[in-house]
Amino acid sequence: IIAMLFLILLLFFSALFPVAFSCCTKISEEIPKGILRRVERFDIQKADGLCHLEAVILYIEGRKFCVSPRIKKVKKWMKKRLNIHQKHGRRQRRTNIQKKREKKK
Repeated sequence: IIAMLFLILLLFFSALFPVAFSCCTKISEEIPKGILRRVERFDIQKADGLCHLEAVILYIEGRKFCVSPRIKKVKKWMKKRLNIHQKHGRRQRRTNIQKKREKKK
């Protein structure tokens, strides 16, 4: 009965405060070489509300890794990813196709 009550309270708490379970509590100040190539998606955690730590959350193979947003490699990688998403997909694709054709010549 106690375990059932605990489970109900846990579910209730997670419904009220879903962010609390996804906050990074520790961040890495360094990142292994080549790990950014395997990132499937990422989120930016602000140091406000329930999360009290600024972080970049990297999702790799279903796992999440919390790294410092001040790492130079991470800053450069995020800027590149954000620029790609802001450009029009069709224009970007044409540019890549043209570049491939130029390389073949």
